[in-house]
Amino acid sequence: MDTRLLRTFVTLARTGSFTAAARSLHLAQSTVTVQIRTLEKELGTPLFDRMPSGTVLTRAGLRLLEEAEEVLDAMARLRATATAAQGDPASGLVEGQVAVGAGDSLCSSRLPGAIAALRRDHPRLDVHLDAVGTAAAVDGLRTGRLDLALLLEPEVAEHDLLACRIASEPLTYVAAPGHPLAGRVAGWDELARESFFVHEEGCSYSDRLVRTLLGAPGARPRITRFGSIDAARSCVAAGLGLTLLPRITVETKLAEGRLAAVDGPETPPVPVQLVRHRRRWVSPGARVVAEALTQAFGGES
Repeated sequence: MDTRLLRTFVTLARTGSFTAAARSLHLAQSTVTVQIRTLEKELGTPLFDRMPSGTVLTRAGLRLLEEAEEVLDAMARLRATATAAQGDPASGLVEGQVAVGAGDSLCSSRLPGAIAALRRDHPRLDVHLDAVGTAAAVDGLRTGRLDLALLLEPEVAEHDLLACRIASEPLTYVAAPGHPLAGRVAGWDELARESFFVHEEGCSYSDRLVRTLLGAPGARPRITRFGSIDAARSCVAAGLGLTLLPRITVETKLAEGRLAAVDGPETPPVPVQLVRHRRRWVSPGARVVAEALTQAFGGES
């Protein structure tokens, strides 16, 4: 049996739609459809019920899912073993590809240096960095598109994922230097009357900020969401409002005087969680990357 069919099956099972599965696998939707039909024909049973809202696993599909994941896991181990056998065991170098997903905050700040150091220390290790939100990172881990993910989340409650807190990122309110609140102490009553440019929905610290602002008495905040931290910073630097971001993402602009800190209500640092799939095999390369990221972030645990 072609393992590509199994990977497509697992991806469709996790995403719940042919469109999302095709996007995750970088395939045409028609190709996903053909592969699923081919697999169902080979096995002699329907694996999905096609519903208006998406796909639902049949009883046979549910039974196959865990087995398919184990087969794909075994194939990954075989490839890693074959790759290692071609190298020099005495060198201590690891080979292969490792895909890491992380939010825009980390991709634009801490991760480039960490990935560059990995490439210097392990030139045979190909590390791919994918800028994704929390939902996309979780999906990538479940479908196997990602080996590891770094999430800015207080906790990761998904039962099939294993999370380890490796750091905490302090958050900072910022505005343009000429903004009336720049350099001042501001409470929720004042902040709730301002315009805020924040990260997209699904970002834990931005979502918490928006809920608090909207819940303030007499709240009239104007909230604009962006998928890019750079877009939020640019709007704030232009004097259009405020934002709340990890301090690491605004330190340079604060030092240059292009942004100014606002002494707003205390906001707890947001944890950095290193996450992997609980059941999926961790390749030697992924272990090396996980250790390097933990060290780069200071490794709290």
